[in-house]
Amino acid sequence: MNKLFEQIQINDSISLKNRIIMSPMCQYSSKEGFPNDWHFQHYVSRAVGGVSAIIQEATAVTAEGRISYSDLGIWKDEHIAEYSKLTQEIKKYNCVPGIQLAHAGRKASTNIPWLGHNQLKSDEENGWKTISSSDLPFNDTDEIPHELSISEIEDVVKEWGKATERAIKAGFEILEIHGAHGYLVHQFLSPLINYRTDEYGGNFEKRIRFVLEIVAEMKKYITTQSLWIRLSASDWAENGWNLEETVELCKILKQNGVEVIDVSSGGAVSHQKIEIKKNYQVSFASAVKNDVNMITGAVGLIFEPKQAEDILQNNEADLIFLGRELLRDPYFALRAANDLGENVAWAPQYERAKINRFA
Repeated sequence: MNKLFEQIQINDSISLKNRIIMSPMCQYSSKEGFPNDWHFQHYVSRAVGGVSAIIQEATAVTAEGRISYSDLGIWKDEHIAEYSKLTQEIKKYNCVPGIQLAHAGRKASTNIPWLGHNQLKSDEENGWKTISSSDLPFNDTDEIPHELSISEIEDVVKEWGKATERAIKAGFEILEIHGAHGYLVHQFLSPLINYRTDEYGGNFEKRIRFVLEIVAEMKKYITTQSLWIRLSASDWAENGWNLEETVELCKILKQNGVEVIDVSSGGAVSHQKIEIKKNYQVSFASAVKNDVNMITGAVGLIFEPKQAEDILQNNEADLIFLGRELLRDPYFALRAANDLGENVAWAPQYERAKINRFA
């Protein structure tokens, strides 16, 4: 059997039928944080399409933590019922529902991409005051974010816990912390953003304190569920967060109950310089997998079945996270199985299309 279609055990309660994971990808299609018909068809179609797990797009733990005013959220109990409908349907197709819990920090309060994606100031319609580890804006034209006080940091950490409790009640079995792409957790990790001089800033041990407190808070509510985290392994900028720090953090996260590292990169600063090419982030995943010895996912311009299989065969990752390719092709997993000569189950409604398109 090709490794892409091997089952993998995540913990005592969760196993995945294959190694293909749907990456969290914002849809900017929500009102007041609630999922709707768009999200239902978007996610359920990928479950039908054969992925083993779906990590729902960045879902804000507070209203102010949304990237845009049209992002999903889970900051109030009223959200639970709508997510429950979604997770129940996803599970029907032997697909594990996951959720990425997020706070955008200084990169919040933006317009939706097809309307400009610019930051909306706090006095503009649909805008609000952003927060961060320090009072540095992402772009020079952005409004200066509010630097969190110690008590405010403690409050945000508690919101992650409340969001975790709601997510579990809604039926999510994978809980992923968004610690990448320049959002709030990353804003504490990166020395290019975090200029604090208290216990949350300065050296490596202080900059990782925020994320470790979030992990500890979430673990209060987690029983059989699996805790994952997405990290940017490099800021792609001089003197920024780097792979060596990522590896060291992952060793600590493993000791604290994180089971999977979703390895991405970039997003911290506007002056980053990334050479985007096929497999451009896979080496980061490989380093984490082999230096930390934990389950690791690779992302970034992975779009061919053999390419994904080769990454697994080369021991560079355990899971393949697909983003844009699953936007292009909801049935990538079924097509990949065919291309690689694997016989996997299709939904019975589609079975007659599986073997011979001319029959």
